[in-house]
Amino acid sequence: MADQKKMVDSITSMDVDFAQWYTDIVKKAELADYTSVKGCMAIRPYGYAIWENIQKILDGMFKATGHENVCMPMFIPESLLQKEKDHVEGFAPEVAWVTHGGNEKLEDRLCVRPTSETLFCEHYANIVKSYRDLPKLYNQWVSVVRWEKTTRPFLRTREFLWQEGHTIHETAEEAIEETERMLNIYADFCENYLAMPVIKGRKTESDKFAGAEATYAIEALMHDGKALQAATSHYFGDGFAKAFGIQYQSRENKLEYPFQTSWGCTTRLIGAIIMTHGDDNGLVLPPKVAPIQAVIVPVAQHKPGVLEKAAELKAVLEKDYRVKLDDSDNSPGWKFAEYEMKGVPVRIEIGPRDIENGQCVMVTRHNREKTVVSLASVSEEVGKKLQQVHDGMYRKALENRERRTYACKTVDEIISTLEKNGDGFVKAMWCGSEECEDKVKELTGVGSRCIPFEQEHISDVCVCCGKPAKHMVCWGKAY
Repeated sequence: MADQKKMVDSITSMDVDFAQWYTDIVKKAELADYTSVKGCMAIRPYGYAIWENIQKILDGMFKATGHENVCMPMFIPESLLQKEKDHVEGFAPEVAWVTHGGNEKLEDRLCVRPTSETLFCEHYANIVKSYRDLPKLYNQWVSVVRWEKTTRPFLRTREFLWQEGHTIHETAEEAIEETERMLNIYADFCENYLAMPVIKGRKTESDKFAGAEATYAIEALMHDGKALQAATSHYFGDGFAKAFGIQYQSRENKLEYPFQTSWGCTTRLIGAIIMTHGDDNGLVLPPKVAPIQAVIVPVAQHKPGVLEKAAELKAVLEKDYRVKLDDSDNSPGWKFAEYEMKGVPVRIEIGPRDIENGQCVMVTRHNREKTVVSLASVSEEVGKKLQQVHDGMYRKALENRERRTYACKTVDEIISTLEKNGDGFVKAMWCGSEECEDKVKELTGVGSRCIPFEQEHISDVCVCCGKPAKHMVCWGKAY
């Protein structure tokens, strides 16, 4: 037990210092490490295994809706980037540039991709000639570089992994439908696979993607009451097509501009998992993306038959689940703490007395509930426990969001509510003016997160200026 206490004590309590708690978990759970490349992280095997599971599930969801994977270059010539004015201006502060190839200075310096709209547009201009060539539903899994000033593992790093979908359509209606469909896929994934409730909505004009006509997002609330943008989906209209000269022969035999979308999510989802579900003992992983869904810990494994029975148990379970048997010579107490730290959803303990009684003990990570289970029904019981873990995690995260969501009618009410209750989502009405949007953030510290699709009527007037309100906005501090 001393080993277990030492491991737990090495994590800063989230109530004492949430940022340090987060960093402690990233390192102690062996998700990532720092490197000599400032602002970049080394994703360790356990962290990458979580990303692989996220990638596998999402990739299946994308392909089920007709999308194909491609891969574009990581370098973008400056001349190509300059073709869409709003786009280049939006990304200019974050761009990393390649100025030399070997010892020679490049005539046209190369941007290390912060996103790939320009490359896809160039490609579409080459391959889209007729309405018969549409739609193109593409996605790529790559890394991108954005020269962030303040970084934190998974949440904001200079290089990060992501997927970026890019599609091109015959009509605006098709493109808008695609934009909304992909946002719904992200929301479905977060809620049904990551046990993370999200709010779906549209970004305000000042907060939309550079070059987009509309940006949609899903917003999640972290344990500390701060928001995290989990994924975005953008409708471009025909603006990029016009900038890059993409035209096609229509069904009426006319030259027309097509309509485009893009959408993406990143390794920050791993940060979201940590901050939504983790506790002072470490990670709490959603079962569907956990690298290890169930760990078998032999008790008194030096005694005859214990390791053999544990191995039998593993052979039965690994047909349906991701299972690990820890037969190392570490003490059971050390192993309990280790797999709590790593957030393994179900722990299975088996010792001489259990074997004698034809049973094992199951412990669920999210609530530490112990259950004695018959070995004859162990596989079925693991499935039930994994579902219970998912449901319990989702319920707890939703309760946290509901408890930290406040409806306010005035700026003064926002200020006093946050002072009294701490950070969270604030639901308040807005007139649509960017001036009022900026003023709310200046006075209260919370910015607009999105205009939720599910609107509520908090009052008739704007929370800031008192003029007639157009929308209910979800406001909050954000990572």
